Amino acid sequence: MTNVKTSNHLIVNRSGAVLSLTLNRAESLNAFSPEMILGLKDEIRKAQEDPDVKVIVLSGSGRSFSAGGDVKTMGQANAVGVYDHIGKLNECILTIKETEKPIIAAVHGFAAGAGFNLALACDLIIAASDSKFALSFSQVGLVSDGGGSYFIPRLVGPHLAKQFMFTAEPIPAERLYQLGVINYLVPLENLQEETFKLAGKLAKGPTRTYGMIKKLVDHSMTASLEEILEQERITQTMMVSTEDHQEGIAAFKEKRKPNFTGN
Repeated sequence: MTNVKTSNHLIVNRSGAVLSLTLNRAESLNAFSPEMILGLKDEIRKAQEDPDVKVIVLSGSGRSFSAGGDVKTMGQANAVGVYDHIGKLNECILTIKETEKPIIAAVHGFAAGAGFNLALACDLIIAASDSKFALSFSQVGLVSDGGGSYFIPRLVGPHLAKQFMFTAEPIPAERLYQLGVINYLVPLENLQEETFKLAGKLAKGPTRTYGMIKKLVDHSMTASLEEILEQERITQTMMVSTEDHQEGIAAFKEKRKPNFTGN
């Protein structure tokens, strides 16, 4: 099944168990708009409630993934407007983190500012080898928004995080791959193919298990060992009764590939 719709600066393409969400303001390098952020949040929430959606892919149209905040409109909004806009962005980031399905960011061109942070909020990043990333906020006298102050220090440590934020220097994808920020690095011409190959592989996996892994790993960043041990204990007690666990055991015994259903 393939279903495509375009609205709110977002292209929504459903193909089988994979939902593809493409930022669609190519003329502005997919800089965020209120409509885009709201549409993205709403589509991810709907995907969470749809048992037929197993994996979500987030990408950008045109020449880049996303330039982040729209510099053309910066300086026009008052403090109340900025507070409200970032509140909507925060809701979108939290929706990505709370959704119990794998979300893959496929990055090409530039991922700058909050566009970079949007990719970091996803569970996996696959990037074109010639792409570049930048925490460009300081260039316009701003601090990071969209969660960068949370994500980057945990991935690369505080010193590199401050370097990237102080200098706003473009960071080659290769460097971020070596630092473990990017999961997969592929030639630009292979990006789409490799992204959907990865998405297809995950779509055949144990969806509920992935959701629990996501929760445990993300919570481990702020939890104690004792808390995680107890959460693992409780979660594992739940998982042993799932159909996917029973199928996994049967497939292992029968020396075949498991046919997971997400139940």
